[in-house]
Amino acid sequence: MLTRSFVQLILVQIRDFYREPAVLFWSFLFPILMAWGLGIAFSKKPETTKTIALVISERKSTSAFEMLCKSNHFEKRLDSISKTYTYNISYGNENLGITHFRLKPASWEQAKLMVKRGNAPLIIAINEGKLEYHFDKYSSEGQLAYLQLISLFNGKNTTIQQAEIKPMTEKGTRYIDFLIPGLIAMNVMMSTMWGISYTLIEARTKKLLRRMVATPMPKWEYILSHISARIVLCFAEAAIIFAFAYYYFDIKVEGSILALIVLFLSGILGFSGLAVLIASRTAKTQIGNGLINLIVMPMMLLSGIYFSYHNFPDAVIPFIQALPLTMLADGVKAIFNERAGFAEVWKYILILNGFGLITFVIGLKCYKWY
Repeated sequence: MLTRSFVQLILVQIRDFYREPAVLFWSFLFPILMAWGLGIAFSKKPETTKTIALVISERKSTSAFEMLCKSNHFEKRLDSISKTYTYNISYGNENLGITHFRLKPASWEQAKLMVKRGNAPLIIAINEGKLEYHFDKYSSEGQLAYLQLISLFNGKNTTIQQAEIKPMTEKGTRYIDFLIPGLIAMNVMMSTMWGISYTLIEARTKKLLRRMVATPMPKWEYILSHISARIVLCFAEAAIIFAFAYYYFDIKVEGSILALIVLFLSGILGFSGLAVLIASRTAKTQIGNGLINLIVMPMMLLSGIYFSYHNFPDAVIPFIQALPLTMLADGVKAIFNERAGFAEVWKYILILNGFGLITFVIGLKCYKWY
């Protein structure tokens, strides 16, 4: 049976909660805004564009493919950037959603690079008059694109022979090769943001920072100790993820190990500076939760961790590529799958270090110790 004192204690906790407007925002309004935004993004089926790598190995196959495109009402367009022709066709309707396919001619090396980077879900190759579909059989995006394309091609009288599926098993072209480097990069963000920001905010909430400042210790030393510990933990966590991927999925680092270490360290420093800035003035763990989620959740969705960010409209891709997690993930993927070294990732290293230094200095300047 509920006593009066017990009811009053419950009411005290509730009153303490709603007296903080910021807490109300992060607890109620922010989830609603996130649900609204994600609902708009994923509940509708707007027109989308998918780029398909097209490899034609013989000149005589070009004319056969031209006839195939003509019989299937492909539209031939000149790409203003690459100055090459692309073959365009649409699939679907207003009820199912419309997918615009853009078949882009490329060499085998260029086509494989497009798949590795997530720019194309599959490769169409024409070899000796035979149509071949190359994609990772475990990729749902590649499977869907294949099914849509064969439905466009089937039933037409063409000089191209029956199509054949050739699963891509080369390292770097599998979906798992795309996923694991992205997960390693995302782990850096999650580990630093929660391990540093939330810990500092919680210490301020529990009045532990007062005790730390009272000791004969430089203030900056306390914060740097958190960053240094996080560096050690991030490398340990990444080593565990990589060891599992190496033994279970046979994933290897094809590029420079030293470049990977420097880039990885730059990513930790970049997100550590941001974590210090977020924790610099926040005095409530509820607010800290909201601020951290406000930073990490959009990057988890946009930065190409689980699926390619090239699925988003072209207008927003430059903004996505400017995100810290996107730069770190793209750099790690390039080293893992494209044999990249310092020459290919030095810009990411420079930007991440600069970003971390600037945010750390700002956070340290306005840090609230009491």
